Amino acid sequence: MTRSELIAGLTEDNPHLTVTDVEKIISALFDEMTSALARGERVELRGFGAFTVKRRQARSGRNPRTGETVDVAQKSVPFFKAGKELRERINKPVSPPAVTKKNGGVKS
Repeated sequence: MTRSELIAGLTEDNPHLTVTDVEKIISALFDEMTSALARGERVELRGFGAFTVKRRQARSGRNPRTGETVDVAQKSVPFFKAGKELRERINKPVSPPAVTKKNGGVKS
């Protein structure tokens, strides 16, 4: 799902909000989450998961083209851990479609 698809879906589900309002809400949400992560804070969305920042230490790497050793600086990377409810919903077994005698095939 892209950002524009998210905005379109929320606008469709909430006809009392304009597209501009939904765009502002989504931007404010993402900006606040980004700011919190930049400050080193954890962002937790209950039932969905948690975003944290992990620090990767400086190390020596290798340029794959030349084989030359390259120093890789320390950096911070975002990390996401899915919540229990999200994992359960994703791993929920899908029941096979029902077959009826009337249509001899798959029930819609």
